[in-house]
Amino acid sequence: MLPLLLYVTRYVNRTVLYCARFPMGGIGILRLPFWSWSQQDAFHNFTWSRDRFKSFAVAVEAPPYKVNCFCWTHRRVQLAVLLRSKTSTIEKLPSKGREMACLGKRARRYFAPIAFILLFFSSLTKLAVPASPQEAASNSSAATSSASKDAKEPGFPVTDPLVVSKCGACHQPDTKGNLSRISWIRTTPEGWEEAIKRMVRLHGLALEPSDARKILRYLSDDHGLAPDEAKPVAYIAENRMIDEKLPNEEIVHACNACHALGKPLSWRRSADDWKLLANMHIAFFPAIENTSFQRPPRRPDAPPLPPGTDTRPPVEQALSYFAKNAPLQSAEWSEWHASMRTPKLNGRWLVYGTQPGKGRFFGEMSVEAGAAGEAFSTKTKLTYVSDGSVLVESGKGIVYTGYAWRGRENAEQTGSAPDAPKTIREVMMLSRDQSQLEGRWFWGAYQEFGMDVSMRRASESPTVLGVDLYSLKAGSTNSVVRIYGDHLAQDVTPNDLDLGSGVTVKKILSKSPGLVIVNVDVAKGATPGKRDVAVKSAVAPGAFAVYDRVDYVKVTPQTPLAHLGSDVHAKGYCQFEAIAYNNGPDAKSGTADDIELGPVPAQWKLEEFVATYGDDDVEYVGTMNAETGLFTPALDGPNPKRKHSRNNYGDVWAVATVKVAGTDEPLTGKSYLIVSVPQYIRWDQPEVAR
Repeated sequence: MLPLLLYVTRYVNRTVLYCARFPMGGIGILRLPFWSWSQQDAFHNFTWSRDRFKSFAVAVEAPPYKVNCFCWTHRRVQLAVLLRSKTSTIEKLPSKGREMACLGKRARRYFAPIAFILLFFSSLTKLAVPASPQEAASNSSAATSSASKDAKEPGFPVTDPLVVSKCGACHQPDTKGNLSRISWIRTTPEGWEEAIKRMVRLHGLALEPSDARKILRYLSDDHGLAPDEAKPVAYIAENRMIDEKLPNEEIVHACNACHALGKPLSWRRSADDWKLLANMHIAFFPAIENTSFQRPPRRPDAPPLPPGTDTRPPVEQALSYFAKNAPLQSAEWSEWHASMRTPKLNGRWLVYGTQPGKGRFFGEMSVEAGAAGEAFSTKTKLTYVSDGSVLVESGKGIVYTGYAWRGRENAEQTGSAPDAPKTIREVMMLSRDQSQLEGRWFWGAYQEFGMDVSMRRASESPTVLGVDLYSLKAGSTNSVVRIYGDHLAQDVTPNDLDLGSGVTVKKILSKSPGLVIVNVDVAKGATPGKRDVAVKSAVAPGAFAVYDRVDYVKVTPQTPLAHLGSDVHAKGYCQFEAIAYNNGPDAKSGTADDIELGPVPAQWKLEEFVATYGDDDVEYVGTMNAETGLFTPALDGPNPKRKHSRNNYGDVWAVATVKVAGTDEPLTGKSYLIVSVPQYIRWDQPEVAR
């Protein structure tokens, strides 16, 4: 009996996987592009072993094959794996563009000597001995290893005929109605869309747009996330720029060098499927094994690790973390999937929120269900309280999994300013009682512009949405406050208005069903903190803050990323805000009881973040609007005025200076800004709202 040779070869920055698929056994060498191996190879998946050579352990799909030995080689050939087959019949694969060469006939010049050496040694070992009944049973067990592993953890059967017909050719069904991989995965609409597009690009899946939308809808509804699972990672779908809270340094090393931790946590997988995800990373990005998944060996003279230190490789620690914190089966999903209702959103909705650089806005959206009941038509009008400008837009929205709103609206009038919205994407979560929506609307080449949005279903009862001011200082008098709402009582008196302890409504200046303007005084000894606003029985909790002093200023976002650009590649801007804070009851800055007082006017500038000798990034990365805090990146491309004609990338401080009334010393805040090159390869924008 002769072995079959599988090996991996590395070119520059890619790995090309070589193997052969023989339905009836055989010997040969097959040349495969690395991006098409997953559905054609003789094996289903591979994992690294723990020894220092990191050899492949191959789980073979077809019973005739068995892993016999591992061999680590150098130079071009990194790894060789010998498999046993029952016959020596050689069958050429019909797949176009693949080479098959019989050993000793058409073997490539670089690999033939290694192949024959391996064959020679195999003939001197147990490899040439016919398989025993125990080995045959082991072969059959290896062939179904992935299926048996997944069988230990029940999957979610795929019941949609369209999904089965389009996906079942590669994702094999079992007797319980499960499809391999698909039944052991749950994720967001964006996650399923990403998976479908990868199947189209890399594996030749042919789909009509209408079928793709139906498949996306089914997978999101029946293999999605529960609201409690999706909310902690909503910032991924909302394209927010935040600093994540990371569990430990090893997971940072394994995952965060390339993407946010929220990316994998947006998926729920079986323990075995998490391992397959790591395998996919190694296949697509082979350098990751050395750069992220493993730690270099400790020096012999290194001090001993503390007792109880987890010495497993970072990738194994990460897989354990994900298997525990993002499992396939969960009580949240079981409960939500059983109780999920069809969204009924027709009618008028009240909209309110904030946009960095422009402040608070109030308005309304009308929602109308489509003929098929799958999409909603929307019409929105917003008014900014800072300057009275109006934004009118219209579009469509879809609700996945009973709560995940994905919308897209077009502004009727678009300005020429960089932050002027044109096409606005909407990502929101619907409350369980279908009375409220919260999330982010965003636009821009890198989704860098956006607004935090809350929506409330309009009713016949009075509703208070909020006020125009973020905060009032203790001891202030005759302050004008605008109270926004809906169906506000027209017979309201100052006694019907309650703005919290220490705040007295002196006079009502004007009133209408949607707006009441009042004049208020704040007592000198008023306790700092948030205040509710009540108009008779209608209440807006935490509508504004009362403070006695501004203790510090924080610049947001804290660690943003901007992108250079040109006529070919769009620029990625950054809108900064200076947020004032009061230290709160403990009189300490940066603690949980600090009181946010809202954005305040500031003077803006860039300062050098000194990282190297003679650092000059501040001169080239771009310009900061001193009044508005909008950063505009410079042009992309080699700059002959810069040393070595480098590009205009760099890192700088974005500095805000705030003058506080009643004090001579201004307050300053900083944000660390990285200005990078453009995203030269533009991936598709999510189409879950279409």
